[in-house]
Amino acid sequence: MNEFDAMYREVILDHYKNPRGHGEIEDADAQAEGQNPLCGDEVAIYVEFGPDGETIEDVKFRGRGCAISQAATSMLTEMVKGRSATEVASLPRDELLDEVGIPLTPIRLKCALLGLGVLKVALHKAKGTPLPEEWAGVDELQIS
Repeated sequence: MNEFDAMYREVILDHYKNPRGHGEIEDADAQAEGQNPLCGDEVAIYVEFGPDGETIEDVKFRGRGCAISQAATSMLTEMVKGRSATEVASLPRDELLDEVGIPLTPIRLKCALLGLGVLKVALHKAKGTPLPEEWAGVDELQIS
């Protein structure tokens, strides 16, 4: 393992043990839940919009599962605060994967992307934002 992989693994463990944005938002403006039945990861996302109705003022999540799914969702909450719903709806998955920073197997890729998928579904349900075509490859995820 090289120096960068070791550093990113420490960051992932820190987000897993001390998740950012963990909790729920009462009367959230947008919310969705999802799970990865292949490994049992579960994530629920809650979004609160700012006065303009478009800017993500706060985002929280609750969930359980592997370190990758929970850490990636924690990282995601930090990434999207202050961004517009439209911008986040078109956020490429590679932006989150770059933040995770380590190579992932196809199974772990689904773990890392669960929170992003749930967030995009929450925004779609609340704002009608489009769901990205790239999610065609993650059919096993159950998101509602």
